[in-house]
Parts: sequence; structure tokens; C-alpha cells
Amino acid sequence: MRPRTPSKYGNTDTLLDDVEEGEVVSTDDLWFLPGPMDAEPDDLLPGPRSEPREAAAIDAWRLAEAACAARLARVAGRIGALDDRLKRGPEGWRHRLALIEAADLSWFVGDRIGPDRLALWISLRLSGAQDDTAALTRVGWAVRRLTGGPGPEPDFPAFLDRRDPDTIADEAEPFADRAGGWLDLMAAADDLHPFSRACMGFHVWSLAGLDQNGDRMEAAVTAARIAATDAKGAVFAPLAMGGAGGLRAGGAPAQRLVRWLDGMEAACLTAMRHLDDIEAWSGRAKTEMSSLSGKTPPALRGVLAEWPIVSAPMAEALTGASRAAVQRNLAWMEAQGLIREVTGEGRFRMWRIVV
Repeated sequence: MRPRTPSKYGNTDTLLDDVEEGEVVSTDDLWFLPGPMDAEPDDLLPGPRSEPREAAAIDAWRLAEAACAARLARVAGRIGALDDRLKRGPEGWRHRLALIEAADLSWFVGDRIGPDRLALWISLRLSGAQDDTAALTRVGWAVRRLTGGPGPEPDFPAFLDRRDPDTIADEAEPFADRAGGWLDLMAAADDLHPFSRACMGFHVWSLAGLDQNGDRMEAAVTAARIAATDAKGAVFAPLAMGGAGGLRAGGAPAQRLVRWLDGMEAACLTAMRHLDDIEAWSGRAKTEMSSLSGKTPPALRGVLAEWPIVSAPMAEALTGASRAAVQRNLAWMEAQGLIREVTGEGRFRMWRIVV
């Protein structure tokens, strides 16, 4: 056995005795101890992020609204001018804008319902063999909600006209309870401007579980009605006329609100230009048709101003005139250049105004 080599520090027992007697040793010399926690590198994988609280989410939209104050004021002026125009104009203007907005929204959600098909469905419930009846029903609901009636917040399920099949059972959760989170969030954001509340409500719609069928039509129509809460003549604020860029998702609340307000302004300008054309055509048609007698000419003129496209059966049903009187007046108006036939067929012809 090899003999033990004595340590150069002397007897280890003596060293231990010195430590036990209370010799103070600096912590800087204790190299084997771990360093401070904040000095260690963070090599852990990121864990799941917690969902922000409702108050934090609403605060983000408040900050976004404050950053868009100038843009918000400009859009409010545009909507105010449209509201005043509709308040002074005939009832048919609101209906015509509702048809155009619903048709444009149908392209946004993928249904792609044209104004001619929509007009036939709304007026006569006519559809072709290639038409999607479910899509026509959805767009027809949008026209009704954009034309008038109570808004979404007094009775949300009644506004949507939506009942889930699973609510038939007594133990099933009713739709009103499932929508409670969205309604609570909208109520908590009551201090926001109606335009900002509408934008927030549209973008949190899917988070609240309200688009189980992937249908964004309901969210857009609801937002359009909320945005026009303070209006007197306009039933809804246009969102999709001339393009639905404002409805595009993605980005922080500030980015979404900027797109939303820009889209509202563009849609509002499109609606105003359309009303300018309709008003100019109505004045010209009234002057040129002053020589015609009877009730059919003014009634037919009103129908053509209210609907973007009109067929003879539609005009007959909406005016209450005979088929012969309707066809005679339509032929006269076409000869005068007031309307134009758009189908090019001998049967099932349809006309629109010439602006």
C-alpha cells in the first residue's frame, strides 16, 4: 500500500477545526455555487401563453381608437352626410343600398350572389336550378336586417334569426347563453365610438364561437348595424360597397381599425355617388314621363329607382298594375333611353336604369 502524501496545507484536521471555530470565508471564493438567476441564460422552451383579460383586450381597442382620432372624425363626417341624405330621400334609396351591400357581402363570404338573382329571390322567391337556395336565404336575411327593424343588441338571437339544432333538447345550452361572452364584451366597450365597437365586435366574433358554420355574413351585418347606432336616416353603415378590404382580418387592433375606417370611407363615397346617379335619373325620368297619364308610370319609376334590376313580373307584383300596362311603359322608357334591357333574351327579360 502506498503511503499517504501529506497535504501542502498541512493537517486537514487542523483546517476543519479552524472552519468550525467560525472563520469567515468570502462567497466570491465559493466557485461551485450557482450564480444569480437573472444572469443565467433562458434556454427553456416557450410555454403556452395565457389569453389576455377582457379589460386588456378592450384597452387595446381604446388605444387604437385614440390613435385614429383624425381618421375617425373624417369617416364620421362621411357617414353623417350619407345619413342626412337618406333621411331626406325616399324609402326606396335605403332598400336599394341594402340590396347592393348584401350582394357585395355575399361575394366577400363566398356565396357570390349577383344583384339580378338577389332581386328575383327577394321579390318573387324565384331561383334557378343552379342557384344555392341556402346562400340566397342567407343573403335575403342580410337584406331584411339592412333594410330596417330592431338592431342586434336588444334581442340578439331574434336579430340573427338563428337557433342551433342542439338547443331543441332541454339540457342543451341555448344560443343566448353561448353568445353571452360576446354581448358582455360589447357592453364593457360601451364607451367606444360606434365605429370602433363595430370593428371590435366583427373581429372577436369568431373568438366568441359565433361562426360555427364559418359564415361571416352575420358578423358583417351585425357590425354594420352597430356602426349606425347614432344614425337617423341610415339603417346601416356601408362596409363592402366597392370592395371589402376593411373586413380583412390580421394585425393588431390599431391596424384592423385603420383598415376598417378606410373601408367604411370608401364604401360611403361609393354609396353617395350611387345616390347621386339615382337622384339625377329620377329627375330626368320624371320630366320625360310627365306626358304619360295614369298611376303606372310614377309607380314604375319608383320601382326602378328602388331595385337595381327589374323584370316585368317583378314590376307587375310591386306596382299592382297589369302586365300589359307594365310592358307598355317599360317599352316606352327603353325607347326614350331611360332604361336598358340587360339579358338580351326574348323571354325573362330584365331592365336597369341608364345613368
